[in-house]
Amino acid sequence: MSTWLPDADGSGPGQGDRCDDPAGPLPDAWRPLMAEPGLAELWGDPLADATLRELPRLVPPRGALHSLRTFLLADAWARARGIGYDRAGLLAAAAFHDTGLTDGAPRVRGGFPCRSAASLDRFLAGHGVAEARRAALTRAVREHMRPFPARDAGAEARLLHFGAWLDVTGRGFRRLPGERGRLAALAPTPWFAVSFSARVAVCGLRRVLPDSSAAAG
Repeated sequence: MSTWLPDADGSGPGQGDRCDDPAGPLPDAWRPLMAEPGLAELWGDPLADATLRELPRLVPPRGALHSLRTFLLADAWARARGIGYDRAGLLAAAAFHDTGLTDGAPRVRGGFPCRSAASLDRFLAGHGVAEARRAALTRAVREHMRPFPARDAGAEARLLHFGAWLDVTGRGFRRLPGERGRLAALAPTPWFAVSFSARVAVCGLRRVLPDSSAAAG
């Protein structure tokens, strides 16, 4: 474990690097990803800082790396296409998007994506995030397991969907040639796709997609 966080230019430790929050230091395994511009530029944003402190408690270590890669892939696509979006909010959504797969996740209608969305909503509400912003982010989490984003999905939903599917399955790799492999080399999680599929299967494939009433909520 380490208190290291990158400078604004991603070059390494410097003034104000220490994470003095009672949540404790961030894992060393995150260091290569934290130096990526998408994450380095968010350091100091209150919601992003709270999310990074919370992430080690939300999912297992390999799941946390998947969440960070998901965000970075989504951010890279947004930068490539000039898509404006809620960056700190999407980081929070990426951090929480698989929390419904963990033991002890609250049981709610709609399967693990809806459990993840409910956990995200409580986190965002606890940090004073406005209702409209919460709605966009929780929708992104609820719908991230759909085969394709809904036609009326907002930027955050489309980007989370893109990043999560690209990291696990490789779908969409032609849009960002080499980026998935580069991030996986920086923060490898061998056999993650296999273990992820097994956890989804345990939750029940019929409960992966939210039903219409859950998706409307």
